Amino acid sequence: MSVFVLSGIGIGLAISTLARNQQQAILGVFTYLAPAIILSGFATPIENMPNWCQWLTVINPIRYMLVFSRGIFLKDLPTMLVLNQLWPMLLIGAATMAAATWLFRRRVA
Repeated sequence: MSVFVLSGIGIGLAISTLARNQQQAILGVFTYLAPAIILSGFATPIENMPNWCQWLTVINPIRYMLVFSRGIFLKDLPTMLVLNQLWPMLLIGAATMAAATWLFRRRVA
């Protein structure tokens, strides 16, 4: 769960450093969040999406958390499959936190 929160905070910080005021930040998060939830596999299976949409879901941390939580609570997911869902979220979290840090330092300087 903490890896998912890390990636979510990184995305939120990146959006907020790009925004000039609070209203832009709220609209930016909404603009990101609505398609991210639709592309997460929550409403429709990822396998039923077109190929270009399936590639977009690779950078969506909600996708991995959804598979992770469904697998843990409903299917008793094996440890190896848990790790297969965990490392992409860790990469997304590290990349978004690094991008947010870089953007913030550039904005302050």
